[in-house]
Amino acid sequence: MFTITVDKECGCFKKSDLENNKNFDNADDALIEAKNMVNFMNKDFCQKHSFQLSENGSDFSIAMTTPSQSGCCGGGHCS
Repeated sequence: MFTITVDKECGCFKKSDLENNKNFDNADDALIEAKNMVNFMNKDFCQKHSFQLSENGSDFSIAMTTPSQSGCCGGGHCS
């Protein structure tokens, strides 16, 4: 069993249709889904955080990394 875990569920994650602790029967399916999730989160979430994927055996972990480099909170008032 291979599991995708989101370390900290931000507000955008909670509002999305994404699932935490999602299980897969094989590593390839888990890796593809985890990469898709990270890409979606980095592209479509509010940009207050960025997300990074790491792999440890049968666990795929998505963690928040440093805030976006622009310094913008994503509220739409910075531009």
